[in-house]
Amino acid sequence: MQFVTNNILSISIALFSGAMLFWSIFGNRIRGIKEVDCPAALQLINHKNALVLDVREEGEYKLGNILNSKLIPLGKLNERIGELEKYKEQPIVVVCRTANRSAAACAALGKHGFAQTYILAGGITAWQKANLPLEKA
Repeated sequence: MQFVTNNILSISIALFSGAMLFWSIFGNRIRGIKEVDCPAALQLINHKNALVLDVREEGEYKLGNILNSKLIPLGKLNERIGELEKYKEQPIVVVCRTANRSAAACAALGKHGFAQTYILAGGITAWQKANLPLEKA
């Protein structure tokens, strides 16, 4: 017991770190958010007519984006959600730089009734590493 009281800060940090690691690995699954890798995203885009929704900022988007993607920065998604109404029954692949903002975007879309939302695992960074084409706006 004395060990615990003498090392409470270290133990707390270890427990918090473990919880954060668990959440980063399983958090999206717990919230019902689906991830797809680049080949699966290409299948959705090419065979299921999926919309690619890019939630990065405009400056990031201009540096390179997936062909025919729609840019709505995450901070403006709620106010511009009406622009996506016609895609409500289609798959939507949500993209950001590394997939962190995409999870928040998928959660917001889910609250508005979009059932087929997918995070591109690894984001645009993974797309680039897979040597898939980007266009510059």
